[in-house]
Amino acid sequence: MTSLQYNIFSFPDLSPALLYAYLQLRSEVFVVEQNCVYQDLDGQDQDALHVLVRENDRLVACARILPKDTNYPEISIGRVIVALNYRGKNVGHALMEYCINQIDELYGKQNIVLSAQAHLQEFYKKHNFVPVGDTYLEDGIPHIKMKRN
Repeated sequence: MTSLQYNIFSFPDLSPALLYAYLQLRSEVFVVEQNCVYQDLDGQDQDALHVLVRENDRLVACARILPKDTNYPEISIGRVIVALNYRGKNVGHALMEYCINQIDELYGKQNIVLSAQAHLQEFYKKHNFVPVGDTYLEDGIPHIKMKRN
């Protein structure tokens, strides 16, 4: 694997081609792969920061960082995706570390929350997120709120 490029963009800074690749990857994983019909375009992308991981010109992973008081009183990370061919290669862990470091640099150290698919709790625990409350259904998939203090 060649070196991966990590970049963070505000919504207006996403080129049309990059935005297309980003939304295509989200649809590929969250709608097609997970067989989940839901509205991915939720009106929150415009206020989010978007972390995109590319190998050459190919988008291989992404996440978004939502400001405080969007979904939660705290800053949150969501739409965390690693393309199928890149799973099991620590790309997801590097993506989470990058997101956490960006939050620390831009906003200072603070609590971060996310809504994790329940089967991914162990993954997020490796980044010091702990479950908060019970599991719940989000778009037909069991999720759990997790928080990093």
